[in-house]
Amino acid sequence: MSQKINIDGVEYDFESLSQKAKDILEKLQHTDTQIQDNKNLSALLTRAKNSYVHELKREMIEGKSGVDIASLFD
Repeated sequence: MSQKINIDGVEYDFESLSQKAKDILEKLQHTDTQIQDNKNLSALLTRAKNSYVHELKREMIEGKSGVDIASLFD
């Protein structure tokens, strides 16, 4: 069974593509992978940023109040 690819709702037989088309498809797949990797990295960095903001807020509150907030939740 031959491999099919779908581009904009149209199916193409992979084996019938020219070598240039196969090369472009490989670049497209690499680009899609890079985009997904960057989305994953962005999610990770956003989570880290939110954690740092949370820590900073806690540190500022502890500095003003003198109460160790972290010990309240242990």
